[in-house]
Amino acid sequence: MADTMILSTEPEFVSLSTEIQGADENDNIRITAKALREVHNIKAQNTIPDDYGLRVGVKGGGCSGMSYTLGFDAAAKENDKVMDANGVKVFIDPKSIFYLMGVTLDYSDGLMGRGFTFNNPNATKTCGCGSSFGV
Repeated sequence: MADTMILSTEPEFVSLSTEIQGADENDNIRITAKALREVHNIKAQNTIPDDYGLRVGVKGGGCSGMSYTLGFDAAAKENDKVMDANGVKVFIDPKSIFYLMGVTLDYSDGLMGRGFTFNNPNATKTCGCGSSFGV
């Protein structure tokens, strides 16, 4: 009897173009399929309306200088970049988009912790908690 392998047709991640002049594919913001599934789970568990978007951003603060922000908003704000990640609206403010270029948003549910993680290839320093960075 041969082993059967089931291949997933789900893409590993969704790549969102920043549409910034001079940026290339490496500057796209990536959201993994696992992170998108968790966003859907959170929305369902907390009865967050389907039309709410995921706000991804950065703000000053944290032990390395900048901190990532993640939450839900009912609507985009003026000048937000609005993107679609397989049915999830993503809102990013104009200041944050430059700090998020090349970032991959993932979700971890392993033994070492559970939560959203940001992998930022542009960060020159990070902290132990993984939620702040410096450039």
